Amino acid sequence: MSPFRFLVALNAVLLGLLSLPARADLKVVTTLPDLAAITKAVGGEHVQVTSLALPTQDPHFVDARPSLALDVNRADLLIAIGLELEVGWLPALQNGARNTRILTGSPGYLEAAQFVRTLEVPATRVDRSQGDVHAGGNPHFLYDPRAALLVARGITDRMASLDQKNAEAYRANLEKFTAELEKARAGWEQRLAGLKGTPVVAYHRTTAYLANWLGFDTIAFLEPKPGIPPNPAHVAQVLTQARQRKARFVLQEDYYPTTTSKLVASKIPAPLVLFTSGTDFRGGQTYLQHLEDLMTRLEKGMKGEGT
Repeated sequence: MSPFRFLVALNAVLLGLLSLPARADLKVVTTLPDLAAITKAVGGEHVQVTSLALPTQDPHFVDARPSLALDVNRADLLIAIGLELEVGWLPALQNGARNTRILTGSPGYLEAAQFVRTLEVPATRVDRSQGDVHAGGNPHFLYDPRAALLVARGITDRMASLDQKNAEAYRANLEKFTAELEKARAGWEQRLAGLKGTPVVAYHRTTAYLANWLGFDTIAFLEPKPGIPPNPAHVAQVLTQARQRKARFVLQEDYYPTTTSKLVASKIPAPLVLFTSGTDFRGGQTYLQHLEDLMTRLEKGMKGEGT
């Protein structure tokens, strides 16, 4: 090979090496995309983050496919919501992944619910006759940015423990995320101050933390019991209550069927506000951008506009 060709070939190899992505110090797998977005915000360049569920999926029912088990197999850290939200599918992935690092009770397994004050904790023993009720409380706390910040701190501490050489970077990223989230929260609270005390009909009991934060009053749910589809008798009761209380809008995640909610909204009458359950992490959306989208949809609902 001539010196010229050798140099060309060497240059091509070097360019190829430079274009390779840097190896992440921690491989983190989360059950939900909101957790993935928060983890990436505090982990930055030092973490490779994968979400098992999509924002378009009901997090109670995710198909435990072999490809997801492969993701879990490679993980240094597995982060779940907890409170039995993923009980129907995550244990199968943990067992099938053949990765002792991320088994429950190991340092590589983290449940986010331990960092927040849970709402709707049942006072009595829970059984299936009550529907999809979680014995430890409502697991949908990431709709509240105050809870998300507590979770971010807990994730930072665990990653700093597993990857001590980058602990300073994780804590610096947490400070930045905290400042951005707190600034955004103040703006959201100002924009949505008019929601306080507003009567709202919801589909599933996913709105507890959102209502606790923004102060609206969820007067009824279209599901007669959590996880149980609406039936005509219950829908009639909800409609009567919604009319009497002058419900401002119907609020529902977009992975649920919309036939009943559209009917009820039209009969009240009030707009139907549909929203995505989680961050489009794979599409590059951040947690703050996801909440901004949700706030915009709630604003439209206040103005009598559906989404």
